[in-house]
Parts: sequence; C-alpha cells; structure tokens
Amino acid sequence: MSTETNGATPALPRTMAAWRQRRYGGPETLSPEEVDVPAPRAGEVLLEVRATGLNSGDVRLLRGEPLLVRLFFGLRRPKHAVRGMDVAGTVVALGAGVSEFAVGDEVVGELPGGGLAPYTLARAARLVTRPAEVTATDAAALPIAACTAWQALGLAAAPEGGRVLVIGASGGVGTYAVQLAAHRGNEVWALTGERSIGLVTGLGARRAFDYRAVQPGAPELPAGSFDAVIDIAGTAPLRVLRRLVRPAGRVVLVSGEGGRLLGPVPRMLRAVVLSIGSSRGIRPLSAKVDPAQLRELLGLVAAGAIRPVIERTYPLGEARDAVAHVDAGHTLGKIVVVAR
Repeated sequence: MSTETNGATPALPRTMAAWRQRRYGGPETLSPEEVDVPAPRAGEVLLEVRATGLNSGDVRLLRGEPLLVRLFFGLRRPKHAVRGMDVAGTVVALGAGVSEFAVGDEVVGELPGGGLAPYTLARAARLVTRPAEVTATDAAALPIAACTAWQALGLAAAPEGGRVLVIGASGGVGTYAVQLAAHRGNEVWALTGERSIGLVTGLGARRAFDYRAVQPGAPELPAGSFDAVIDIAGTAPLRVLRRLVRPAGRVVLVSGEGGRLLGPVPRMLRAVVLSIGSSRGIRPLSAKVDPAQLRELLGLVAAGAIRPVIERTYPLGEARDAVAHVDAGHTLGKIVVVAR
C-alpha cells in the first residue's frame, strides 16, 4: 500500500484490501481486492475500522435472499460490494459540514455495508461516540442486534414484573432480549438450544428449555401464561403463539421462515390478519438502528448492566471464515471481525 499525508489528518494509504463480492452467493463469493481508500463526501466521515459485528442480515444480502431484497439492494449483485454493517472505528477524515466529530474520535454505528475493510465511509448522523469503558469489539456487537431487541421489547409492552418468553434466545438478538427484559424487571423464560441453556439462564432467564424437546404449545409453556412472546426463531404457528399470551398480551415477530421469493413477508401479513379483532395482538417488527437507543445501550454496557455475548472473533484476514460461520447458523451471540 502506498500512503500520502492529507493536511492535518494522519497519513492514510491510497489503497486497501477489502473483502468484496461481485455476485450473489455464499461465502465463497467473497475475495480480498485492492481498492482505493474512499474520500468522505458532505456529511460523511472516513473510519479506520477497529471491529465489525456480523448479523444474519449480512448473510441475507450476501446470498440475495429472499429474492425480494434484490429489488432494493441490487438485482444482479449487491449495490454495496463489501459486507459488514455494524462498525466500530476511529474517525480519520471529515467530509464537508461534519462538526459533531473530530479526527481521532472513537465511534460506532450502522452502515449500509463496508465493514469488512480497513477503512470505510459512514454518515456522521448515524454514528455515536464509543465510551472509553466499552471496547471496540463489544461496541461492534451492539447496533443491529441490540437495537432490535430493545425495539421488540418496547413493542411487546410487557408490564414490570410481567412474564416474557424469548424464542430463539441464544443468538445475537436473543441474548440481548433476555438481558434487557430481565433488566426491565420482567420474569424471562426462554427457548434455546441445549448447549446454551446455561448461557441463557446466566443472562437472566428464570427458566430455559431445549427447543428440540419443548415447543410452543407444550405443557411446559401453558397457554395464557405470558404477557409477551418475542419470537426470533420464526418457526412456530402463529395461532399457537397467540394462545401463549394473556388477554391484552402481545406476540412480537422479529423474524420468520418463508419461501425463497418473499421470505417472512407472507407470515407477517398473516399475523396482521389474525390480530384483527383479537385482544391478543401479533405485531411484526420492522427494526432499525436508532442512534439515541444505541447511545443508551452503550451506556448499559459501560455500566455493566448488559454485556455482548461474543462467541468468537476473527482477524480481518479471515473475514470469509467469519461470514461462513454466521452463514452456517446456530451462532451463540455474535461473531465479530477485528482489525489485527
């Protein structure tokens, strides 16, 4: 890599090796390519990437599935060739009009993509300052998963002391949902894999069951015994989920199974229809990262109230293996790619 000095900013390389994909497919479509280090435009900053958290959404965009997503993210290949949306990094250059950050600031936020590279662009308005008490690795594990859990619990509106069932409790969203619900004073029950029962109870679940042995509708999960159900797994029949909640209780659908064309959309639409005239509502969640919520979540991590569960970190040079790990499914908590 060749470098140059840009005025008061640190010496930056002209080029970098970024993990790019030129077509939809599996992790094999990712390869390191030498590309120009981008220059920030108005309202943007250039980040030196410290850590990038991977999500199931990265895999969906990698594969272009369900096919519906290609209408928005590129018909033949992704508009953003570099995966990685949750990024913690250091501001190394400012675009015109950016006054809320300075070169050297440590920040975190959600990007459209670009995290699997040494440098990436970010909209300044989508970033928040990373507290010194929170490592870059932990911060990169927060934006999408933690904000989704936060918003799911907000939509569920379980009263303090109410009982909340989290289905799919050991993944990125699930581990935060368990912790945040317990932090809010809820009695948390959970469905998870056998190997993660100890993890989930350690995060605050009062009771946890192996989903292979106990499914919604089983005697261990009595009908009408929950104030809210957070469905992250997305496989249980909607009518069975609705029977689990008390009158005026809510089921929140974070994700769902579906076909290759439309994905979970038909299930979400059925949920809306089933909720008409019912006191037990089923609410599909359309989550997005809110910088104000992310700032509060960082504060909770800094205070030790919640913690990111990170199964494994990978160096940037092994980013393809990190994506393959997420693509294979059944990740405990989060996978984070770190610069080292």
